[in-house]
Amino acid sequence: MPITTAASRLGTSAYSDIQPIELRPNWTKDDIESVVRAVYRQLLGNDYLMKSERLTSAESLLRDGNISVREFVRCVAKSDLYKQKFLYGNFQTRVIELNYKHLLGRAPYDESEVIFHLDLYETQGFDADIDSYIDSEEYQANFGENVVPYYRGFKYYDGARTVAFNRMFRLYRGYANSDRSQTGGRQSHLARDLARNKATSIMAPSSGSSFAFFSSSNDVAPTKCLGGSISENPRVYRLEVAGLRNGGSGVGYPKLRRSSTAYLVPYDQLLPKMQQIHRQGGRIVSVSPASVASE
Repeated sequence: MPITTAASRLGTSAYSDIQPIELRPNWTKDDIESVVRAVYRQLLGNDYLMKSERLTSAESLLRDGNISVREFVRCVAKSDLYKQKFLYGNFQTRVIELNYKHLLGRAPYDESEVIFHLDLYETQGFDADIDSYIDSEEYQANFGENVVPYYRGFKYYDGARTVAFNRMFRLYRGYANSDRSQTGGRQSHLARDLARNKATSIMAPSSGSSFAFFSSSNDVAPTKCLGGSISENPRVYRLEVAGLRNGGSGVGYPKLRRSSTAYLVPYDQLLPKMQQIHRQGGRIVSVSPASVASE
């Protein structure tokens, strides 16, 4: 099923008409270069790659026809480059989310998939866990030996679950976004919804009309509206703020940072509040209409 017009507004237009990249027989040098670039972009989550970081040995094996695209994908996924970017320093559940995104092109369906890979990682190690994705029937059926993995989660493919479409938007934050620069950081983006077996809400990527989505740490809506009750002003906005110093950034204040904070701000006080947040070292990661009071 193609991506709908409504869904394309969420930032999926880059994938609506694109054809999977495949290394066909009688390929040319340009074909190889296209495959190599696509594999790096997919597996490294659109993160910047320096020339010195390229896996020249694996690239040579692919160019010489000694390995398939699938084996080149395996080389990249098991490389120190991939581990430095996505394994070391990340929560293990976040690593699994990214492995699903990079290698199978979708988000985890439920908690049982995460538990399976957690157990495999603990008992057999990271390389064996990577093999479990690439050697799976799902990978072979969708990508085979010569197709570069791509984001299947934006389409309703055979065997897909509806929740996969919603969950994909927590892992994908826009075509130009890097998996290492998302505001959710190194913690899991889906663990809470997976644990509750709850459908994930869709938030537009940062390329849309609002800022990038960042969930509040305790998922509790703010109980106060800056400057008075909501009914005093029909235009009220919700601000999600990350990295705000507790007490401000002036002399004598502690440097403790809260993971996230939510504010309800009337329109006429929106600019002063945003300026105050920036002075306190906070980062505004979401601005959205909170409510419309009845006149």
